[in-house]
Amino acid sequence: MSQDEVVASDPRLAVNLAGLSLRNPVLTASGTCGYGPEYAELLDYRSLGGFTTKSVTLEERPGNQPPRLVEVRAGLLNAIGLANVGLRRFLAEKIPYLAQMPTAVIVNVAGHSIEDYVACCAALDQHSCVVAVELNVSCPNVADGLVFGTCPDLLGELVRRVRLTLRRAKLIVKLSPNVTDIAEPARAAIEAGADILSLVNTFTALSIDIDTRKPRLANVTGGLSGPAIKPLALYAVHRVYTKVAREAGVPLIGMGGIQSAEDAIEFFLAGASAVAVGTALFVDPTTPQRIVRGLSDYLDRNRLSHISELVGQLQIST
Repeated sequence: MSQDEVVASDPRLAVNLAGLSLRNPVLTASGTCGYGPEYAELLDYRSLGGFTTKSVTLEERPGNQPPRLVEVRAGLLNAIGLANVGLRRFLAEKIPYLAQMPTAVIVNVAGHSIEDYVACCAALDQHSCVVAVELNVSCPNVADGLVFGTCPDLLGELVRRVRLTLRRAKLIVKLSPNVTDIAEPARAAIEAGADILSLVNTFTALSIDIDTRKPRLANVTGGLSGPAIKPLALYAVHRVYTKVAREAGVPLIGMGGIQSAEDAIEFFLAGASAVAVGTALFVDPTTPQRIVRGLSDYLDRNRLSHISELVGQLQIST
């Protein structure tokens, strides 16, 4: 057994998220590792607590026109447009690989209507390798132009409908940060039956080419991720934890600019029970493995018996 495997199985790092048992609290973020095979030669999946797929929609989607990725200072701007193979091909072509994954598999689901989400989640719930579905609620609702994640009432209705569909898989709701107060959609998702919340998704942003005087993305705007958003993501996690999740007993998966064990620990202190690594994978695919090793080292140095001892322990002077 390699050193990474030993560290990954450190019992002090094992976490339980609303009944979802993970060997450690470090996952991949949706949209950064494809469906699994894409990173198989670069990242040892045995070192992960869980693997989250890119978004799956009911129908196949080609995504937006290029350019749809732009590097910006301390971050990445993307407007992929939910390009994916669609549910039918996902079940036929991707599930067989995911069924052999040596870690927990979470499937991210997106849609343009409640019916889209319900259909996808109902089909995924039939596959035992899918331990949880993560609702991407930052997609436009074609019926009225709203975004599920920015309207608490609409989000609550979506989560209630999906909750009735799932019989086995855990329900994770991935919150959009593009709201006035993220605690409000968090509360709506919890009251409607979410098992776990993940936060945050990307921030809507713009980059301009000063020579052409045009947007650098064909879609004009995109989602900002990477180190630039970490302080904002930390604030969102802390607010949701203190205002809603702690009292409700709903665990949080924090994400946004995590590159190191130190970053991950900040999220634990803010209130997250687990973390997901995304943009950093494009720089160093072994980032999750380094983070897991760093967490074990931190527990050693601070004589802590379990990673959960850090959750929500941000000390604020009164």
